[in-house]
Amino acid sequence: MSAPRVRVIGAGLAGCEAAWQIARQGISVTLYEMKPHHMSPAHHSEDFGELVCSNSLRSMQLINGVGLLKAELSSMGSLIMEAAYATQVPAGSALAVDREAFSRYITEKIESHPNIEVVRQELHTPLSDEITVCATGPLTDGKMAEAIAALLPSQELHFYDAVAPIVAFAGVNMERAYFASRYGKGDPTDYLNCPMTKEEYDAFYEALCSAEEAKLHDFDQPDGKITVFEGCMPVEVMARRGYDTLRFGPMKPVGLPKPDGTEAYAVVQLRRENKEGTMYNLVGFQTHLTFGEQKRVFRMIPGLEEAEFLRFGVMHRNTYLQSPGFLQDTYATIPYPTLYFAGQMTGVEGYIESAASGFVAGLNAARQAQNLPPIVFPKESMIGAMAHYVSCGTQTKFQPMNANFGLLPPLAQKVKGPKTVRYEAMSKRALSTLLDYCQSMDLPCDLPETKSETEA
Repeated sequence: MSAPRVRVIGAGLAGCEAAWQIARQGISVTLYEMKPHHMSPAHHSEDFGELVCSNSLRSMQLINGVGLLKAELSSMGSLIMEAAYATQVPAGSALAVDREAFSRYITEKIESHPNIEVVRQELHTPLSDEITVCATGPLTDGKMAEAIAALLPSQELHFYDAVAPIVAFAGVNMERAYFASRYGKGDPTDYLNCPMTKEEYDAFYEALCSAEEAKLHDFDQPDGKITVFEGCMPVEVMARRGYDTLRFGPMKPVGLPKPDGTEAYAVVQLRRENKEGTMYNLVGFQTHLTFGEQKRVFRMIPGLEEAEFLRFGVMHRNTYLQSPGFLQDTYATIPYPTLYFAGQMTGVEGYIESAASGFVAGLNAARQAQNLPPIVFPKESMIGAMAHYVSCGTQTKFQPMNANFGLLPPLAQKVKGPKTVRYEAMSKRALSTLLDYCQSMDLPCDLPETKSETEA
């Protein structure tokens, strides 16, 4: 009898995490990656785990849902978390990475693992006689998209995802801009801030609302409308919702006093993109404007009058499954038990969430190859709660979801005080429950100290 082997399709964050977890169990993996033979509209590098949007993996704090998810993944040996900490760049209380070093780290680890065979080839169907993890990503198209859609009990769904521009630090006018992290958290050089007066904001707001958007081309929907995920909304769409929407959103001035101590009417914040501090991205400025309009409108921001755009904002299609009723909370499909899905296609939203789905799918694919019982993480943990959400959904229309405390079951006893105190309690319960479960299933789990954020 031949030794078991598992296929993984796609070397993004989810696919690489899945392949790594399978290989850790001593199971041979064939990892298929279509790059460089076929590149999606959002990809530019041949390396694995390419970050196509921001270089921020978001909060590291346990009072944040994704911060809890990071702690859970780190404790269980996540490759993506290992790579993130190895290539970290300063970003206050957030975890940001040098995107090129991050992808290179993942690629080298995957290619050097003795249990992983990398095949640079585009596949056209996820089905196989072998156990398979399909992690082809939110830009899946062509024959693979058609093959996946044919497996679904209902039609394929999709929405649009927007990306923020990146500018060179050398072109920023530091007589107008200043360094500061919100509320003084972290290194002040993590963020650049461009303050606006009311008059400057009025002019910027009018220009943004009337700016020309790029044509959708092959991204057009049949009805000609764009369905935008709320968590990645283009800044121009946000602005059209109302005059103060930006001032209470990505341009809020609270916690960012100017060097003279006064508060601006609005502030555009830029986050460091690499360790050297030569590149900064516009926080919350995902956009679908034409490149020419991006230059014109964003150079109205004080300090960016002569900005050099290293990458313009773009918009691309994200495809995801109608997962409830199709996926189990192991990320295996119900009609095809040897076929797993992982990544944003399952309805998780975000880098770390995608990695987490790959972790669960890969671990269970390996256990299936060994005839071991599946791993279903407890719903009190964030990794388990997200798997439960994907498999069960909500009472309303299913749509992609970030890690958040709303996914976790309520505490047995009511906790008095601000929500951060409740979130700390939920994080402690999550980590304690996860540790107990891992010990019962003989899984490695090295939990961090759960120091109170209010004590930090």
